[in-house]
Amino acid sequence: MTTHKIAVIAGDGIGKEVVPAAIECLERIAGIHSLSLEFTYFGWGSDYYSRHGRMMPLDGLEQLALHDAIFLGAVGSPDVPDAESLWGLLIPIRREFRQYINLRPVKTLDGVRSPLASTEPIDILIVRENNEGEYSEVGGRVYRGLPHEAAVQETIFTRLGVSRAAHFAASLAATRKGRLTSATKSNGIIHTMPFWDEVVEETTRLYPGVTLTSELVDALAAHLVLKPWTLDVIVASNLLGDILSDLGSSVTGSIGVAPSANLNPEGDYPSLFEPVHGSAPDIAGKGLANPVGQMWSGAMMLDHLGFPVAARHLQEAFESALREGLGTRDVGGPSSTSEFTAAVLAAIDAIELPAEADLLISGMPSAPAAAAAPS
Repeated sequence: MTTHKIAVIAGDGIGKEVVPAAIECLERIAGIHSLSLEFTYFGWGSDYYSRHGRMMPLDGLEQLALHDAIFLGAVGSPDVPDAESLWGLLIPIRREFRQYINLRPVKTLDGVRSPLASTEPIDILIVRENNEGEYSEVGGRVYRGLPHEAAVQETIFTRLGVSRAAHFAASLAATRKGRLTSATKSNGIIHTMPFWDEVVEETTRLYPGVTLTSELVDALAAHLVLKPWTLDVIVASNLLGDILSDLGSSVTGSIGVAPSANLNPEGDYPSLFEPVHGSAPDIAGKGLANPVGQMWSGAMMLDHLGFPVAARHLQEAFESALREGLGTRDVGGPSSTSEFTAAVLAAIDAIELPAEADLLISGMPSAPAAAAAPS
């Protein structure tokens, strides 16, 4: 039996509550499916920063590289500037390990009420380019403290970066409804967004079964609110994908249920799995946190590691608990974090999946398929 080594960073705020809840479920699933998962815990984050002036040690990336996957809770604290917390931990991991795809499912779940009047089911995959774009390090500030102080931030799109995100998104769309939507703002951003549009269009032509629609991001945001059930796969730049995926998860009922995967599709480096929500310091330590986003991210991790049946089992379990009305307060349920976790564990024990239930629960293609895009 191969042992899969998982690096665990609970991080800050509610991350310290939802990560243990999800791992308890992962361990129960591993026992049922005879998986060997070895969790190694790293106490990095804002508390580490307050003691050492860094979010992780100097050799933190070298330590993480020894693992098959990284399971992250949340990063952020009112006591630490956001630029320090994000650029000191999460972004270096994403870039050092070439996790150039951020995959975020947006899906309605039974037992989670959408704020929309329509009951049409929503099932979208948002593919966010994860290594460049608007989140580049190019720029700076000049004339500090003077009346004409200025700040410059450069957006960087490369043909490699855009095309590999488009390949990944198109390959997903080809396995689903064949509809790919590209988020753009090329009517106002004159250089980078037209380049994005050109490369996405060139790439999508290599997938004859996929229809591409390019939508201005403001119109696409309205589309996500008015008729999200008509969308299938969305590909977007780093910033636009970040914003649209938060909007999408809110439309389905709660950002607390939204998972994500930071993927190195080729498998040369560990991928990172985390919920979309932040550290939520306002509810931290109160037992109110929704662990579904973390559990779902854990299911995506199992899927990525090659255990689709186990992943499906975990997803069925937390969906069953939600369906029974046992969700946490943010989705209209009565449960605390621990009570909902207990309900999921009971569902895990009660559910029997057929051996052929080997569906990819997140919609992710296998690593070889994602890497072997047409040339």
